[in-house]
Amino acid sequence: MVENRELFDFIDRAGKATYAGGGKYEKRPERLDFLELVYDKESPWHYRDSYSGHSRSGGQEVVRLNNVPIWWSGYGGGMIEGKEGMAHDTFEFLKRALSQDEEGFESLRGPHEYSEEEWNYTYTQDGDITDFYGYEEISHQGEKIFWHRAIGGILKPK
Repeated sequence: MVENRELFDFIDRAGKATYAGGGKYEKRPERLDFLELVYDKESPWHYRDSYSGHSRSGGQEVVRLNNVPIWWSGYGGGMIEGKEGMAHDTFEFLKRALSQDEEGFESLRGPHEYSEEEWNYTYTQDGDITDFYGYEEISHQGEKIFWHRAIGGILKPK
């Protein structure tokens, strides 16, 4: 049985090494028309982030231990209508926000708040690694331009 802290720490490292850390996309993704990032540097642990879309997107993260899925997260959302032209800068800011740690908060996305000049990121999360849902938002010059919802938790085989 895996300890929650060990699982959280792995997910945190994997997330920061893939999307948030500018990880390389898989040349042959498992899912047609999806972009996928993999973290497999800590065998027998394996992490895959698979998503589709751009200014509006949806995806799933899965953690496997010894080839058995043990945790998942689904997420979706995107740019506010009319703000799609800001997607590149927004996603670069999102990566920096997701790379932040907040002491005492076991976030499955980013910190409660993170700001840079005219950019602001907020995240709320109910639950923990075993069962959670969250909501993140990015504003620019005080105007909401991006949002995502997330849900996930541990998986138990039969």
